[in-house]
Amino acid sequence: MEKLSIRMLSTATSVSGQGVGSAYMEQVALVREQSDIFEIYEAGQKGKALIHHVHTVNPTFRLRMNKHHVNVIYVHFIPSTLDGSLRMPKLFFKVFKKYVVSTYKKADEIVVVNPSFIPPLVELGCKKENITYIPNYVSKDQFHPLPKEEIKATRDLYGVKEDAFVVLGCGQVQTRKGVLDYIEVAKKNPDITFVWAGGFSFGKMTDGYNELKAIMDNPPENVKFIGIIDRDKMNAVFNMADMLFMPSFSELFPMSILEAANSAKPVLLRDLELYEGILFDWYLKEKDVEGFSREVRKLFEDKEYYQLASEKSSKIAEFYSKEHVASLWREYYPRIYAKWAPSKKIKK
Repeated sequence: MEKLSIRMLSTATSVSGQGVGSAYMEQVALVREQSDIFEIYEAGQKGKALIHHVHTVNPTFRLRMNKHHVNVIYVHFIPSTLDGSLRMPKLFFKVFKKYVVSTYKKADEIVVVNPSFIPPLVELGCKKENITYIPNYVSKDQFHPLPKEEIKATRDLYGVKEDAFVVLGCGQVQTRKGVLDYIEVAKKNPDITFVWAGGFSFGKMTDGYNELKAIMDNPPENVKFIGIIDRDKMNAVFNMADMLFMPSFSELFPMSILEAANSAKPVLLRDLELYEGILFDWYLKEKDVEGFSREVRKLFEDKEYYQLASEKSSKIAEFYSKEHVASLWREYYPRIYAKWAPSKKIKK
């Protein structure tokens, strides 16, 4: 059987600390492993591709959407999720949102990382029959439990006491991520250590930059901002923590949740509808600072409750297995090629 050639187009890895970059690397590695049926080309690699898979909405990638190949776009966000992430002039922001929607509509096929994206995309004018949900996954080879001595070494590296209960937050420091609520929960629990891994990936363009920068420069005594961490060091950071706490107001499909789950860390999130269809009841959820604080203390004080929450995270890791997601891509690319090739001017 002739291999199906796919060109992956992305600039997600050009900015550190983005979950989209992590998702891109995992997806490409996974599809590349299916070398019996796929031939993968990335930026700068020569070769004619029958499918172009666009991962980021760059104008240069949009221009490459044409009738000489099947065009797939990966939707990691919808325009409404941009609110609270970037600070731009209102007119420019409005134009950018329209550009994003028109780029999605120009593609032949759309892949979403969260099924909750499908209804709003249809409302924006995308055809439901051309939208497919395929979740992210995280490799257990890269994210997994570490022995106690390695955990201690990581805590020493970041100045965290060996016996501390560590609440990890991670992601870009921005208003949408709920960093202000994270700090308020920390203030209510001065006997617990809070560590945030991440920074200002987009600098002063970040929404709430001035207020957040002031907090980072002078955090509460029990809070540490350790900056943007290279992905190959994040497994140690997840293992260093006792739990993951992400109070985001709006999310996509956070890779950090899957990464933390692979080391069986309890996950506490804001009660958002978008998590319901992807995490089921395998995570802890609350609506506000009081609720978050209550859950953090219960995990800190109640060992049995902590164990149950840890077991829930293990179910997340099991559900998003590498094998299952690989099977979805093996079905997807041949299906959409067979669907669109007859109407294209594709030269093999």
